[in-house]
Amino acid sequence: MYAIIEAGGKQYRVAEGDVIRCDLIDSEAGSEVTFDRVVLAGNADTVNVGTPTLAGASVSGTVLRQAKDKKILVFRYKPKKRVRKMTGHRQPYAEVKITKITLP
Repeated sequence: MYAIIEAGGKQYRVAEGDVIRCDLIDSEAGSEVTFDRVVLAGNADTVNVGTPTLAGASVSGTVLRQAKDKKILVFRYKPKKRVRKMTGHRQPYAEVKITKITLP
């Protein structure tokens, strides 16, 4: 069984036992988290599509860790003006292990 969930403005295709990397969640490592916005759920022979989400469906998972991604360098400049600015950014993320998919 698999499902497509929305988390942090993005959509993820998940199955039980998968580990996904989504945007930061306000939960500590080891705690349970529930995704209520299930867009699609299905198995080998049937597919349930929500309009826009499936009522009563949810996906449960456990937060494995919260960390920051690799640094991305952002370099801005204006040609012929000696204006240069370099900054960095590290995007925070959470790794979640999917434990259970519940359908209505």
